[in-house]
Amino acid sequence: YLNRKTAAAGNVPSEPFSFGPRQRPGAIRRSQMKGNFSKTDLLKIFKEYGLISIGGLMYSFAWTSILIPAGVMGGGLNGIGLLIYYATGGTNGGIPLGVTFLVLNAVLVGVASLLISLKFGAKTIYAIGFISVAMAVMQQAVPDNVLGLADDKLLSAILGGALAGAGISICFTQGGSTGGTDIIALIINKYKTVSYGKVLMLCDLIIIGCSLFIFKNITSVIYGYVMVAVFGYTIDAVMAGNRQSAQILIVSPKYDQIAERIFSEMHRGVTLLDGEGWYTKTPTKVVMVVCRKNETGILFRVIKEVDPHAFMTFGSVMGVYGLGFEALKK
Repeated sequence: YLNRKTAAAGNVPSEPFSFGPRQRPGAIRRSQMKGNFSKTDLLKIFKEYGLISIGGLMYSFAWTSILIPAGVMGGGLNGIGLLIYYATGGTNGGIPLGVTFLVLNAVLVGVASLLISLKFGAKTIYAIGFISVAMAVMQQAVPDNVLGLADDKLLSAILGGALAGAGISICFTQGGSTGGTDIIALIINKYKTVSYGKVLMLCDLIIIGCSLFIFKNITSVIYGYVMVAVFGYTIDAVMAGNRQSAQILIVSPKYDQIAERIFSEMHRGVTLLDGEGWYTKTPTKVVMVVCRKNETGILFRVIKEVDPHAFMTFGSVMGVYGLGFEALKK
């Protein structure tokens, strides 16, 4: 979801953006394509942002119309937003969830940009803004307990977690993100050798645990953990493990075009391996890429656009260490 990522099997960092005379080949190619912007490109952009909007609506509805009426907690920035909402009065004038979501994300984006020089893509900024507005509107316009599940906390936790997870997964598949505690994990991971997943889990544990001081009962904490578990499982099911890594091997006569587009558009490094067809005895290059699984949708789209007949293998990777991934444990 970050517009700026540096990592790869070959440990090739992406170069900084430049507006001077020295331009990268990918930047030159994209500038040449601007004059040939087709109707198909425009439709693709509308489709991507449309799906991000649908995912954002699902995510917002899950929080404002299922979880809040039932008093079920959750993790991430929305969990913090719920704590603030209930602490400031709840239904009697509490700060709306959409407001805290927007403000906290804006702060985190600013801090991340200063501390670790992360640059956020237009889709991520759009997703954050759209979800903030959608939650603020739904919390005021949609009737309370519209689904009649307010008295069933367990069902609300399961359904709300599944719907929110599905919505976020749709955003991920289109290259968008909602920021949140993912940004916190990236900042901490920059300075400490703590795994990305452990930071996210710890954040959720602390946020949901704090609900004990608001609701004064342990059931809110338990249902909150149920919601987070269902939320994470749904994303993993839809994205095939969005926080895991994947190794893709690509065999294509257009390997140079594929490698360039992966490097310039995804900011992922690429490793070229020497290969030879056994039957044809023809030398070829095999493109190897290691990336996060939530990036594979973008990767497959790039490959299909360059060579629809490319031969690919996709495999889950249990552990990836090095630049852009986890640091080696001491």
